[in-house]
Amino acid sequence: MKYFLILIVLAFGFIEIRAQDSVKESPLTLSCYLETYYSYDLSKPTNHEKPSFLYNFNRHNEVNLNLGFVKASYLTNKVRGNFALMAGTYSQYNMANEPGLLKNIFEANAGFRISKNKNLWVDAGVFPSHIGFESAIGKDCWNLTRSMLAENSPYYEAGVKLGYTSKNEKLYVAAMYLNGWQRIQKRPGNQTPAFGTQLTYKPNSKYSFNWSTYTGSDLPDSVSQLRIFNNLYGQLQITEKIGITAGFDIGMQQIKHNSAVYNNWYSPVLIIQYKPTKRIHIAVRGEYYSDEKNIIVVTGTPNGFQTFGYSINFDYVVNENVLWRIEGRGLNSADPIFLMNHRPSRENYAITSSLAITF
Repeated sequence: MKYFLILIVLAFGFIEIRAQDSVKESPLTLSCYLETYYSYDLSKPTNHEKPSFLYNFNRHNEVNLNLGFVKASYLTNKVRGNFALMAGTYSQYNMANEPGLLKNIFEANAGFRISKNKNLWVDAGVFPSHIGFESAIGKDCWNLTRSMLAENSPYYEAGVKLGYTSKNEKLYVAAMYLNGWQRIQKRPGNQTPAFGTQLTYKPNSKYSFNWSTYTGSDLPDSVSQLRIFNNLYGQLQITEKIGITAGFDIGMQQIKHNSAVYNNWYSPVLIIQYKPTKRIHIAVRGEYYSDEKNIIVVTGTPNGFQTFGYSINFDYVVNENVLWRIEGRGLNSADPIFLMNHRPSRENYAITSSLAITF
């Protein structure tokens, strides 16, 4: 935490220097992001923790920090790098498997351009995940809370990435050598590398299509189970005021070590955003997550984790740096995996509000 505070002080000092010397453009930039929240879960959990498969905005009936970070970025035509330290309940729950100070690493990577004529880069370190259209940074997502699809796939990854962007910037292709499924430090006993790929096509500024993959095992080699995962999504700006995001995750994993039989899970999601004015944004979401064999979400119930979700959120853009949001969300499961009035229930409801600032 002391390193986080030191970086905040340095950020203010750097911002002041740049304001005094705006004529000379620097390859180094510093930025800060803070998102506070309050969430009320109608099940009223006594330990203040919302359902265990949710990793963002997951503290009940308390004002808290979901994510706050200070980031330094360096960019030239030949080299680039990013370093960010974070704090908040996002890091507390998402980084639970990481040791010590690694829990506070939001981003730490460096790269260099390996071609004079092509936009081809090699980067190594800790990155935001190449999977999905939702990130940990709330202001970049259409909904206040993250979808079940996003919450149960990697938010971050560590490894080496080879990425290419076409001259017209319509096509992006990348291949990754990774430490594992959302891991900086590999699991003890696991010496097997994991791999990822990403293909993004943007025919114009209104449409974007993405296909990302992951292949690897997250268990010790003696009991390893191969996991194969695909993430697909499309984002369409139908009009200036209406946008649609459709996503689909599907994965499969060996039922046991060296088996030829696989269990699978999948999750579709549809989000519609409407912007009646420049300051007011409304988004509705429908989603479903099916993990009958408890590969990703463990419930120990007869039907596993098979859950529908729906939400609606209202955003007010105070200015270009400040965003206030409120969202109502409901979940409905095949089995009584939730609690309501201290009794098993198939339903869960929550109201969440957040305030995000960027500077």
